[in-house]
Amino acid sequence: MGASGVIVGSLVSCAIGPVQSPAPGTRPGPAVVTAPADAGTLPPAIQRGKSRWTPVPWSELPGWGQDSLHEAWNAWVRGCERPAPGQAGPCAELRQLAIGTPAEQQAWVMRRFQPYRVTEPDGSLPDGLLTGYYEPIMAASRVPTATHRTPLYSPPAGLPSGQPWYSRQEIDTLPAAQAALQGRAVAWLADPIDALILQIQGSGRLNVVEADGRTRQVRVAFAAHNGQPYQSVGRWLLDQGAIREASWASIKAWAAQNPQRLNEMLWSNPRTVFFREEALSEFDARFGPRGAQGVPLTPGRSIAVDPQSIPYGTPVWLASQGATLNVQKLVMAQDTGGAIVGAVRADLFTGWGGWSDEAYLTAAALKQPLQMWVLVPR
Repeated sequence: MGASGVIVGSLVSCAIGPVQSPAPGTRPGPAVVTAPADAGTLPPAIQRGKSRWTPVPWSELPGWGQDSLHEAWNAWVRGCERPAPGQAGPCAELRQLAIGTPAEQQAWVMRRFQPYRVTEPDGSLPDGLLTGYYEPIMAASRVPTATHRTPLYSPPAGLPSGQPWYSRQEIDTLPAAQAALQGRAVAWLADPIDALILQIQGSGRLNVVEADGRTRQVRVAFAAHNGQPYQSVGRWLLDQGAIREASWASIKAWAAQNPQRLNEMLWSNPRTVFFREEALSEFDARFGPRGAQGVPLTPGRSIAVDPQSIPYGTPVWLASQGATLNVQKLVMAQDTGGAIVGAVRADLFTGWGGWSDEAYLTAAALKQPLQMWVLVPR
């Protein structure tokens, strides 16, 4: 579940041009495949709930032909575990091309798909927004200790579906709420802000110390929430003039300087997320958590979208230039999040790590313009 973006924050037959042979022992780079007949009759536009898809020739996709498509292939194969409507046919062919050359992969995409520019429902081109999210890795304890006193809970028995339950403040203060959560703690963290980060990101990895002293890494994934509205603690602090930028570093610094107001800040967001624990095998550790599509996320190649604009499992050509990233590449719509709303809106999954790792640093800084094209099977 990609829940950041708050403070962290495709009718032309193709032809293959000349391709130089790679040096012995090297993998060929992306071959530029052109569609010289980028003319002809395009199909009609497609109207969706929150977007309009307008067909375009391949020549209009910025950077097309320069992406290393093989890097997106694993994410596409994983997405085919639960294919989007109309994608079952291409998915049957996709695996055979996993060992294809870049030229073969690109020629297949151009032959099999039609690109469409994603716009607002009225056809206007909005200023799209690209943000990032990641999977945090945090230290945890299986039992409460003098230092680890903030619980991560699994859903309480009888949690009403679609109905408000106790707020974050009530969970911390009301005996009835605490009784309902008795024995439901999955693990305990040292920092309540880290717990909030996990809840906003929707999943994470815990290096958990078991009761017998052993340490192992597990994944906690989104299971449910308490039905309360989400409110950004970063926005709460900004509105009070307490911080100048809504970054986790700024929020943690403010909390360290104002410990007597920590609960006031945390309680400004009434939503609490409940988790389920998942075993993390060596193979599972090579991928991110399962997104809303139900398949594991791939760093740099999975995005969260508004499903009313783009269905899960859709291949998307993404273009964005900014201070954090300069990208023109193929990604897969495989997740969503509470802040991911609108036609041209995406949250890029950057990977997993701690505070000093690239996955966090990229996700925290990423906020820049975006253009999107969906690839629809012919």
